[in-house]
Amino acid sequence: MSSEIQLSLFNEESNFDQRELIPTDAKIPVPPGTYTNMNELAQHCNQCQRCELGSTRTHAVVGRGHLKAPIMVVGEAPGQNEDETGLPFVGRSGQLLDKILASVGLNTEHDVYIANINKCRPPNNRVPTPHEMAACLPYLLEQIRLVDPKIILLTGATSVKGLTGEKRAITKIRGQWIEWEGRLCMPIFHPSYLLRNPSKEQGSPKWLMWQDIQTVRAKYDEIRQSDGI
Repeated sequence: MSSEIQLSLFNEESNFDQRELIPTDAKIPVPPGTYTNMNELAQHCNQCQRCELGSTRTHAVVGRGHLKAPIMVVGEAPGQNEDETGLPFVGRSGQLLDKILASVGLNTEHDVYIANINKCRPPNNRVPTPHEMAACLPYLLEQIRLVDPKIILLTGATSVKGLTGEKRAITKIRGQWIEWEGRLCMPIFHPSYLLRNPSKEQGSPKWLMWQDIQTVRAKYDEIRQSDGI
């Protein structure tokens, strides 16, 4: 696509359907404010061909939960269950995530919105490539803008790296608050990691997750109190 078309992509006087052009090439930007609501974004994700994953998906997996949630959970990429249903975290990992949230009185009806770095399932559930993450990141940034969460939980190292660029191992940074774009982010273990490490002994991943989610709940309560909610 020519640089002239790219420059005029969001010119209101343009004679072509601007948004139809956004997904066709990862080089075409998706500026902040492109979408007015999540349904609009979801329709675009299901048409998207910004990377090769668009050719192998069953459904784009955009998100689930409260559209103005104060807490947003960001995962890595859809698995088979998610690809089939079009919803994030609906398999065993998702069931565990819901239980973790519920353990401190949080749920997707009132407090939480769940999304992923990538909206399409990588073949064989492999880790998304840097190109795939970069091509899909603008959609996540638009989701964050639309939901406007106070707290973002980043599940696993890929999620942390995909949004913040932080490359340290999740074991080194989990449970620590990171400020990103004026928002509080906390890296936490991915639920699938907890499924592979079922011990609940002190110092185990599940034990550490319990500490982390209590810290998140305390910060949430602190924010609500300061906002007079």
